[in-house]
This record gives sequence, structure tokens and C-alpha cells, in this order.
Amino acid sequence: MGIRIVVIGGGAAGFFSAINIAEKCPNVEVVILEKTTKTLSKVKVSGGGRCNVTHACFVPKELSAFYPRGEKELLGPFHTFMTGDTIAWFSDRGVELKMEDDGRMFPVSDSSQTIIDCFQNEINKHKVKVQLSTEVKSIVEGKDGFQIKTNKESMTADTVVLAVGGNSKVKHYEWIESLGHTISQPIPSLFTFNLKKHASNELMGLAMNASVRIVGTKFEEYGPVLFTHWGMSGPGILKLSAKAAKYLFERSYQFDYEVEWISNAQDLVDGLRKTNSKMQLSNTKIEGFPSRFWIYLLQKGNMDSKKRWADLNKKELEKLVQLLSRDDYSANGKTTFKEEFVTAGGINLKEVNMKTMESKIISKLYFSGEVLNIDGYTGGFNFQAAWTGGFIVADGISKQLAI
Repeated sequence: MGIRIVVIGGGAAGFFSAINIAEKCPNVEVVILEKTTKTLSKVKVSGGGRCNVTHACFVPKELSAFYPRGEKELLGPFHTFMTGDTIAWFSDRGVELKMEDDGRMFPVSDSSQTIIDCFQNEINKHKVKVQLSTEVKSIVEGKDGFQIKTNKESMTADTVVLAVGGNSKVKHYEWIESLGHTISQPIPSLFTFNLKKHASNELMGLAMNASVRIVGTKFEEYGPVLFTHWGMSGPGILKLSAKAAKYLFERSYQFDYEVEWISNAQDLVDGLRKTNSKMQLSNTKIEGFPSRFWIYLLQKGNMDSKKRWADLNKKELEKLVQLLSRDDYSANGKTTFKEEFVTAGGINLKEVNMKTMESKIISKLYFSGEVLNIDGYTGGFNFQAAWTGGFIVADGISKQLAI
């Protein structure tokens, strides 16, 4: 038998690793083992079915700053393969990407199926084998490589790539721990803040730019905040959830936070009182504020919306400033962001050679994707980490085989 490389995991990182390995090492047998009946599930649903392939950030140091876990460790890998390389990789295979105003990049077809078809064509072209419904139970390192036991059979491999993705349950990592690796506790990242039966639920669908701070911490983020029927979501909230993932997990997602809707609230209130002195609060138009949001804030502060600006006393004016600059909320739980859940935690990065993605503990064992303790904000960053890791894994394996 020739050299066999087994990639465990049929997601984005697994496919990208396998394709690049097969391309760089044409005389090697490459096999993907996927425990479910489907491959590329996250690719399918990403970006509402459009697949947010990457993000238009082309400076390694700037790109790495979008990863709450893995920022320092990804800096080197991004100098090897990052956004521009991703765009070129897909372009070389007939898939053109486009950039949207917020920097997210999608296939011009606006369909994740385009990416899936691209991967499938490459898998077929390079004769990569894909085995579905094949769950790995254990891996044992031996003198002649690895012995892999699955729910169906036992097989050998000269090299193994773990690309099993993230999982919120520690028990799913037990067979990896048995190899001698340490697992940083897996916890959810990228989730919404729940406000059950809260008056703000009536604002569902409304989005506004704001700064959000978790009370009693230094965790803060600015960006679009989206009201939902269960709480708050949007890029601003999701980024904050990633930054504070561990802190919020330890508090069982029961926490207080403040929203700054206006950065110069005092100046705004003073100006409105001066220019709208005879106007009722409810009839005041504030630039960037939907009318129903303004009415919601007034009701939340128990303000008499029929009062004229000129009749407001000092206490009432101070209340308005507070509502605009320190609007307080108490979150009660979280909701995972659609099907695009991301897990913080995984393989301890100190145990991985980030130049090759090879284990420092076991030779010829490699890691790619979310199984590592790396996670990024929403916006194409997690996929970019998968592409980068997959390319470096393939490069590392090809160089090892050439020795």
C-alpha cells in the first residue's frame, strides 16, 4: 500500500486541507472521514445561504486582530496564506468573489452551492475519497503510522489531519485528549443577548449603530445592534459575545450591559432643548433615530412624551442623557447565531507548530479549522482561518513527504 493521509472532518477546513494535500502530493491516497451524512454543512448555510467566504482585510496584523482567540498565533500563518491568496485560489478554479460595503466577500453567484460545487469538482479531480457516516472512535499511534478505529472499521494512516470542527461538549474531544493533547474548554462564541418578554422585543427588525458595554468589565464593542423578538443581535452584539465568551459562560449568561446610542448625548439633549423648546418630546425628530425607537426610549424612562422641551426640569434632562448614553439592560441567556455557531476553545495552540499546523506532541498529526482554540468574529473570518490552516497543513505535509 502507498502513503495514505486521512482527514477527519468533512467541513470547510477538512475539504480545503484534503484538496490542497492531494494537489501538492499527487501520488498519495487522501481520504476524508465524515461522521454525519452530509459534508460542508456550515458552508451551505453561511451568510444566509450565500457563503461569506472571507473578509476584505489584506494586512496580516489587521486581519489577526479579528480573532479573540488566536490573534498572535495567526499572524505568522497569515503571512503565508490570507485573504488575497483565498481570492486567487477560488479565481483559479473559476469562482470569482465580490466585496460588499461592510467588507464581507461572497461568490458573485450569491450562492453557497458555488463553493460546494467548486470543492466537489476538486475532490473528484484529485480522486479524494469521502466516507460519510463514519465516526472516529479512537486513534492510536504505532510504529507504522496511525491505527484509526471508526464505527465501521479499522484503518491505517501514515498521516492524520484533525479537522473535526468545534463542539460545545468536552466529551467529543476525549479521543483527541487520549493522544496527549490538552483541550481548552469549548464554549459558545457568536451569540445573541436574550431579553425575555422585554419591551424592546416590539422593535424587532430595527437596527442601529451603537457602543455596547458589559457592566463591571472592559468588554466593549461598537457596531450595528439589531432588535429581535427575543433580545439583541447584530454584528455589534455578536462581536462582543466573542470577546467576552469566557466571562459570559462563567456567569451562565446572566449579566448586565449598557448601550450608548449617542456618543455626545449631553450636547444632543442641550441642542434639542434649544432648537425645539416649544415642541413636544414625542414629535421631535432626531437624525438617525426611527420614531418608534425614540418613543420606546421615552416610555422606558417613564418620560411624559407630551411635555415640551422647554418644560423639562434638570432631573428629566439628565434622565434623557442617561437613556441615550447608558441605556441599561439585563441579559437572561443567549441564543446561538442561526446555524453558523462558532466554538471558542479546542486544541491548545501551545501544543501546535503554527508554521506547519503539526502537533508538537505527535509527529505526522496535524490540525486544521475550528478544532483549534481559534475563533473569529462574524464576517468571513472563521472561514479565512480554515482556508489558511488547510493550506499550511498541506504545505507542511508535502514538505515532510519530500524529506
